[in-house]
Amino acid sequence: MPETPYLGRSRTVETLHRGRPTEDGSGVRLVRLLDRTLQKRLGPFLMLDLFGSENPDDYLGGFPDHPHRGFETITYMIEGRMRHRDSAGHEGLLETGGMQWMCAARGVIHSEMPEQKDGRMAGFQLWLNLPARSKMDSPWYRDFAARDLPRFSPRPGLEVVVLAGRYADRAGAVERPHTEPLLLDVRLDRDGSFEAPLPESHNAFLVPYAGEVTIEGERVPEKTLAVLGPGTNAWGVRVGAAGAARFLLVAGRPLGEPVVSYGPFVMTTEEEIRRAVDDYRSGRLAQVST
Repeated sequence: MPETPYLGRSRTVETLHRGRPTEDGSGVRLVRLLDRTLQKRLGPFLMLDLFGSENPDDYLGGFPDHPHRGFETITYMIEGRMRHRDSAGHEGLLETGGMQWMCAARGVIHSEMPEQKDGRMAGFQLWLNLPARSKMDSPWYRDFAARDLPRFSPRPGLEVVVLAGRYADRAGAVERPHTEPLLLDVRLDRDGSFEAPLPESHNAFLVPYAGEVTIEGERVPEKTLAVLGPGTNAWGVRVGAAGAARFLLVAGRPLGEPVVSYGPFVMTTEEEIRRAVDDYRSGRLAQVST
C-alpha cells in the first residue's frame, strides 16, 4: 500500500546520546542508551539497552534470576537465542527477529539466559513505565516469533516491522492504551527515506543500529540515541539514509506521574519502593496481591 505523503515540518534532532558501556546480569556487556538522566525527558520510557557481540564471553553469563516491579520490559532480538523463565510460570524462547513483552506489574522474578555457546547475540531491551493505578496488577508475559510480528514493505527499499502501536493502518503486535507506545523496526536501502506521523503529545526518539541516518539534514550515527524535538507544529518525523540502514523508532505518551526507582523497581513514592525491597527480601514480591 502506498505511504501517505506528509507535508510540513518534521521533528528535528534535539540531542544525541552515544550511551554508556556497562555490564549487567552476570557480566553481559551492553550499551545503556537511555538511563535516569533521560527518564524525565523521554517518559514513559525508563531505560534502553543495546547488546551485541560475537564474543561468547560478552554474553554467556546471561541474566540469572532477578526481580522487577512497576513497569514493562520489551526485548527485541536482532540475532541469537535466549530462554525466559519466571516466577509466574511463564517460559519462552526468544529467537532472531522475535520479541518478548513482559508486564512485571506487582512483581516477577525471572531469568533470561542464552541458548547458544557461540555466534552473535544482539538486541535491545526497553523499559516502559506503568501508570500508578496499574503497578500492582497481575503480571503477564508473551513471546512473539519473527513470523508473528506485522511486517510490510510500503515501497521497494523500505521494510517496517510494527512491534507496538499502529503505522500506516497496520496494528502492531502489542497495543497499550495507557502509554500508547509506538515501536517500529525500520530497514532502509541506500538513498532511502521513511516518514511516520507522531502524536504531538508523544515523546519520541530514534536509534540506528546498523548504518546511520539523517533527520532534517542532521546526521545520526550508528548506536546513538537521537531525542526528537517536541511535536508542536510538526506532523511527525522524516528520516533519510545515504547508505543501507536499520533503526528503531520509539514514541509514547508521557504519564505525567512521579518516577521513583531503585534498581529493578519503579514506583511513584519512596514508601512503595521500600515495600518492594522488603517484599523481595522476604520472598513475597512475586506472591503479593492487591
